[in-house]
Amino acid sequence: MSTSGTQGQARDTSNSLSGLVNTLVPVAIGAAIFYAGFLILRRSQRRTYTPRSYLGTLRTEERSPDLPKTLFGWLGPFFRIPDSYVLNHHTLDGYLFLRYLKIGMVICFVGCLITWPVLIPINITGGGGQQQLDMLSFSNVVEEKRYYAHAIVSCVFFAFILFMITRESLFYINLRQAYLLSPLYANRISSRTVLFTSVPNDYLDEAKLRHVFGPTVKNIWLCTDCKDVEDKVEERDKLAFKLEGAETKLLKLANAARLQSLKKSETRQSEEGGHADDVGGESGSLASRWLPQKKRPTHRTTPMIGKKVDTINWSRSELERMLPEVHRLQASHRAGETKFVNACFIEFVDQRAAQDAYQALTHHQPLHMAPRYIGVHPEEVIWKNLRIRWWERVVRTIATTAFVVALIIFWAIPVAIVGAISNINFLTDKVVFLRFINEIPPLILGLVTGLLPVVGLLILISLVPIILRAMARLGGAPSLSQVELTVQNSYFGFQVVNVFLITTFASAATAVVTKIIETPAAAPTLLAENLPKASNFYINFFILQGLSLSSKSLLQLFPLILGKILGRLFGSTPRKMYKRWSTLAGLSWGTVFPMFTNLIVIAITYSCIAPLVLGFATIGLYLIYVAYRYNLLYVYNAHIDTKGLVYPRALQQTMTGVYLAEICLIGLFSIRGAAGPIIIEVAALVFTVLYHMSLRSAISPLLKYLPKTLAAEEESLLAIENGGPGNGHTEKAPDSATGGVAHNGNKAMRVLADDPTIPTNRVPGAKKPNLFTKWLRPDKYCDYRTMRRLVPLNFADIRYSPEIERKAYYHPAIASETPLLWIPRDEAGVSRQEVAHTSKVIRITDEGASLNEKNRIVMNQEEKPPIHEDPIYY
Repeated sequence: MSTSGTQGQARDTSNSLSGLVNTLVPVAIGAAIFYAGFLILRRSQRRTYTPRSYLGTLRTEERSPDLPKTLFGWLGPFFRIPDSYVLNHHTLDGYLFLRYLKIGMVICFVGCLITWPVLIPINITGGGGQQQLDMLSFSNVVEEKRYYAHAIVSCVFFAFILFMITRESLFYINLRQAYLLSPLYANRISSRTVLFTSVPNDYLDEAKLRHVFGPTVKNIWLCTDCKDVEDKVEERDKLAFKLEGAETKLLKLANAARLQSLKKSETRQSEEGGHADDVGGESGSLASRWLPQKKRPTHRTTPMIGKKVDTINWSRSELERMLPEVHRLQASHRAGETKFVNACFIEFVDQRAAQDAYQALTHHQPLHMAPRYIGVHPEEVIWKNLRIRWWERVVRTIATTAFVVALIIFWAIPVAIVGAISNINFLTDKVVFLRFINEIPPLILGLVTGLLPVVGLLILISLVPIILRAMARLGGAPSLSQVELTVQNSYFGFQVVNVFLITTFASAATAVVTKIIETPAAAPTLLAENLPKASNFYINFFILQGLSLSSKSLLQLFPLILGKILGRLFGSTPRKMYKRWSTLAGLSWGTVFPMFTNLIVIAITYSCIAPLVLGFATIGLYLIYVAYRYNLLYVYNAHIDTKGLVYPRALQQTMTGVYLAEICLIGLFSIRGAAGPIIIEVAALVFTVLYHMSLRSAISPLLKYLPKTLAAEEESLLAIENGGPGNGHTEKAPDSATGGVAHNGNKAMRVLADDPTIPTNRVPGAKKPNLFTKWLRPDKYCDYRTMRRLVPLNFADIRYSPEIERKAYYHPAIASETPLLWIPRDEAGVSRQEVAHTSKVIRITDEGASLNEKNRIVMNQEEKPPIHEDPIYY
């Protein structure tokens, strides 16, 4: 009776609705301010909000179409750009990220259609006496027979999720195969190059490797220990850029003095008399007209205690000594005259030969010449991890995995400590030795209890991705894309455990902790009643994520302010200004995907316990989708390419929500003693496990390898499209009259598998498939033939010069050339004299940048500067 009375009192004091309003109003106001700021600033701050529409470092094919600069007129053209534009002009990862957000929206929206008409009326009339939003949840149901509705509805909804995951897995497999077999990708050197790790010393021989892999081998790069040349190249570049900075500083000091002299009414002829004639004079002679020798840039050879030297003259002499040494070391590594490490890159004549080598068992001993990787971009290679031996890789994997698991489990401790600081008054009442805190002045105490926990929590949260990436590198991941895939798994585990599970159970337990202490035997019943109420927290969570995250992502207030400040403070040389101007922000897929996968997992877990969560999740995911869609089209660039492998992992991780939902329902049914619903839910759980295992087993090889059948079909289809005869392995490619769409690198095409604009393989006179039919049959209407038409045929000219191809997979220190120094031009001719003298040691130019009348560095940002290098599509 006492327990019932306590429960009744709790129901009467429910504040779930007021909590929702109190969260929604301030967050909505803040988001509205951020949205308004974005709409206003977007028209003037082009570099921050639309760099992908014009930036010169992007190829024309990679740029997005310009949008109107009106306040709202851009919305129509923006929404008319299909998501497939991201696929064709950004990356496969970016397109699939948007697709995953849409799949999450579809799951949550269909979940609303399935659960709300049945479960919300049953929950409201459940007789549990709950109030406000709590009456919409499982906790308001007390009659056992009503739980059958929850069990049956859950089976229907979870079956839909299983179908969606299966459908999207098939969609991804077909899209991946079409993308990787297309000329856009198949002609790249990375698509036909295989990285072999843990290569035994006996096989670190080019002749032996050619004998093993046969005549299809084109090039072999045996990896060498580059520590010596890497250190020298790093020192060379540091010296070169030190000289560049000193030259620029000299020019600015001399020009400032010259401008000052002009203000003192000195004649232009007197101050520019040696403008051209003295360029070839003694080094620094022109600068000395306005700048005394003692004001030239200087530094100490050793910090604090070293000899003070003229930076320009010292750097020139050091570079003159070092450059021949660097060239000698690079030549010795290219000739293979140094120590090899246990890895090699082997380029084959074509993609098919590379796939044969990649899929074959290479060595007769376990873990030798394995793992193998194909499609590794040279700029993504983590070179120091290539030296790892097979046994060392095993040890590293075990150690880093154990560390990550311990991190996930025990991370709640520092978070709890930070959280305890916010409730310091409670601690000082219970812990005697902390009572001195009460004597702290109220202002400082307010900062300690208010600001300090927030800052501390932000620091802790920001540390997690850094630690997980460090562990992935330490574990031996050979490339940045493999690091992201490893982090995706570990960070998802962290998100589920620390952001979801611990928060959920802590929320439920905190609400009844006093009652559990008073009546321990009632703990299961109290937790069962309050666990559904924890959904109120996640309703607020989805509001916060949807409004706050989307508005902040669009406004980009921090990058906007930081860009302006950095431009003033750190734009000391033309190179730094250009790098800051031309470098676009990127997304780290290993941490971005798990954040939103966890949101979808939360929504699925609470779908049948508190169905209202699904509605807020749908809205929140849509707002996030729109924000990321804009940024992928107009702001973000791709720095790491996993070839879309993050997508199937996210789909598989979404299954966690189904498992958690089924387990929670089984637990809740058990506490309420509902035997029939328990049997239904246990059967659903068993079916889910078996189905999931079968699905993973079926699709795993297709996520890793390319099938030979499609390689042959692709050759035939390309021959037909080019006007030649096929090889007899495939039907005639459909033309526009039968619903086909030709390859087009410039025309945007829809990529929604359930969109009526997608081309389908059908014969003349056949009935056009409707939306539902196409959705049910991805094997037929999202097959390889359909997907391949979405990849442009001639997006970029994939050709390599002999020099680029020769050094493609050399260590960067081996292939690195002496940098071209870049300084601004001044009117007095000082820069030209410095170029004349410094060029005797190292390449240098003063073209493309100049000092204006305010002594600031200016450049034409629409033109390519001297240091610009066109990106190479490896």
